[in-house]
Amino acid sequence: MTVFADVLARQLRADSSRPLVTFYDDATGERVELSVTTYANWVAKTASLLVEEHGLERGQSLHVDLPPHWLGPVFLGAAWSAGLVVVGPEEAPDAVVCGPDGLARWTAHAADIPVLACSLLPLGVRFAEPLPPDVHDVGVDVWSQPDSFTPWDPPTADDPATGASYGGATQGETWTTAAAGSLLTDGGRLLTEANPASPPGLATFTEPLARGGSLVLVVHAGPGRLDAVSTAERVTARFP
Repeated sequence: MTVFADVLARQLRADSSRPLVTFYDDATGERVELSVTTYANWVAKTASLLVEEHGLERGQSLHVDLPPHWLGPVFLGAAWSAGLVVVGPEEAPDAVVCGPDGLARWTAHAADIPVLACSLLPLGVRFAEPLPPDVHDVGVDVWSQPDSFTPWDPPTADDPATGASYGGATQGETWTTAAAGSLLTDGGRLLTEANPASPPGLATFTEPLARGGSLVLVVHAGPGRLDAVSTAERVTARFP
């Protein structure tokens, strides 16, 4: 295991049509399934958005201030494709992506750093209302980005993937750890309510990707709902 791009390329070669991220929001009835190919397309567009539109460079940092959502793994992959470091808010990020609940906090910083906002509406669409000045709507900007991304300054296995709040691992360490993880067996399906873009939940995405498996992410689940989703999605493991 070396860098994110190598891990994703290996999964594309192995079985590009298999599910990678399946997302349920029981509050809205939304179900989204990203195959490896669809995920890779979203990552490419999002990486281009970060680099080409907002000028972020290898070694700079991104804070992913999103709730549990399928866009969390997309922004993780986009950051690592570009050689960005995923950090917590206390680590003075060079850019931030947030959801509606983060707008009040991050709008005050939008004149100084790129602040990208996600509506979290189905299909990744734009906000229904105009955003504050200098805050960028991902649902508007991402669609015009290209379907492939090649960094002009590619990250290496020794480049940091995460900041101190995530444990401070390099790209090589991140994927070596994920490949040796114990949350699921190779090719398994992992069910969780944890946020894959948070320090406690990061392995719920990195391990399925590295091990040819998939993530089933459920939010706002009612009583008995996790058992029903587990059966319907043929889940092989749960976290926690």
